[in-house]
Amino acid sequence: MTDPLSDEIDEDLWNEALGRADAIRSFLKDNPGRTNATDIARLADELEVSRASVFRLIKLFREGGTVASLVERKRGRPVGHRTLDVAREEIIQAAINKHYLKRTRPSISQLVRDVQADCLSVGLKPPHRRTIVARLEDVDLRKRARRRGERKIEKATTAVPGSFHPARPLEVVQIDHTRADVFVVDEETREPVGRPWLTLAMDVYSRMVTGFYLTMDAPSRLSTSLCLLHSVFDKSAWLKERDIVEPWPVAGLPDKVHVDNGADFRSRAFKRGCEDSGISIDWRPPGTPRFGGHIERLIGTQMGRLHLLPGTTFSNEQDLGEYNPKRHAALTLRELERYIALDIVGAYHQSIHSTLGRPPLAVWREHEGEIPLRLPEDRLRFWLNFLPEQERTLRPTGIHLFGLRYWSAALSADVGRTKRRLLVKYDPRDMSRVFVRRPSGNFVEARYADLTLPQVTLHEAVTARRALKEKGRREVRTRAIVRTVLEQRELVAAATKKTTAAKRGLSRKRSDEREQGMLRGIDSSKPVPFVED
Repeated sequence: MTDPLSDEIDEDLWNEALGRADAIRSFLKDNPGRTNATDIARLADELEVSRASVFRLIKLFREGGTVASLVERKRGRPVGHRTLDVAREEIIQAAINKHYLKRTRPSISQLVRDVQADCLSVGLKPPHRRTIVARLEDVDLRKRARRRGERKIEKATTAVPGSFHPARPLEVVQIDHTRADVFVVDEETREPVGRPWLTLAMDVYSRMVTGFYLTMDAPSRLSTSLCLLHSVFDKSAWLKERDIVEPWPVAGLPDKVHVDNGADFRSRAFKRGCEDSGISIDWRPPGTPRFGGHIERLIGTQMGRLHLLPGTTFSNEQDLGEYNPKRHAALTLRELERYIALDIVGAYHQSIHSTLGRPPLAVWREHEGEIPLRLPEDRLRFWLNFLPEQERTLRPTGIHLFGLRYWSAALSADVGRTKRRLLVKYDPRDMSRVFVRRPSGNFVEARYADLTLPQVTLHEAVTARRALKEKGRREVRTRAIVRTVLEQRELVAAATKKTTAAKRGLSRKRSDEREQGMLRGIDSSKPVPFVED
């Protein structure tokens, strides 16, 4: 795969490719069979290219299926370089606020002329019309309508609770975060480590949970991306790893995602990754809690179920009373993840939903055959668009990341021949492999240098490495890190059994002592003298 990642493409090139992708998607949808010369000519006029270019673009899109596949490869412009400078960006934003967002409702053409005039007046080259329009589209539609007095648009973009009804599954998926109302404990020490964050995704039509991600880290681009990855792909292997037998049939790319205005949902990588796969994004307007009500009700339901667990904080501190959640915390992050998954595929998916009047799973099954299942054209590219990244130097021994060592035969040709640090993409849920971008631009999969090692999470690897450092070891080896993780798992399992058995034994001993307390210290085999004797 030689194409640059979506968030590395120049802004103007990306916007041009995005417009072409939208036009070609509509064209292919309206013309599923063979096309005639008139249709091609019409599309050529719309895209402002020749007919030969139309055939070339359609072929590229059919082969790639992404926005990035339509990006023009222009000479002299390095990948990821943004041509628009800060000064012109500020002029565009000022013109939008000063000249366009007015009750007089000036046209886009007038806005373009204003920007061009402002740039020329200070000796700057005017930006292209597409660039100005792209910045205009970044402005929230309802804000634009309110500032310009466009009542119909403002009303159309203001949702009324309970009035939002998608036509089919995966048309709209809502994603949101919440701090879990329960403390979790460390895998090794079983001491409380804090409250985790839960990211949930839900299909609005069927109310099925499409995916989730649980982490100790605050909401970020990473948690959002991993939740979306879990949402899109088949979950059979994921369920099997956690010994869950109930089905979770949801998979596929959504047409649209509803999210709030958090920085993680506004990140360049998240937006580009969604655009590249044909997923549109609706951001919740600030100060409008009614937006995203479906996912918020689901989160409330999930938090209510967590209140049954040891270590719960409840939703209200007044409900705690004298209960100490940290002292009663018992579940690890891994155990809480499995508990939540069991609750989703069992109690939630298979119980009657108050709004639907039916179980979400039954609604999904009913329409399963009608869902236009869209999966990423390039699975690897889709993963790489959303996975976190680090830069590392290629050593003769391989790629070193978080104390783990990775190798691929494809990297042999690059050892000692490049001084550049290489981009490394990784999945914190499975550190048994990473993806390394070679100097040629291709990504290759690199696995543990020691192939006998089992997979571990990033959290486990970092914790094990910290444990080894505390023991005073100067040289950290991959085998030692993974072996420590496995030993920790065995220790936790054995310790839990011992602790449970000890508590039960102590409880029985105290019970026996209370029953025999009246006879303690009396020897019944000897006669007790009477006072008068």
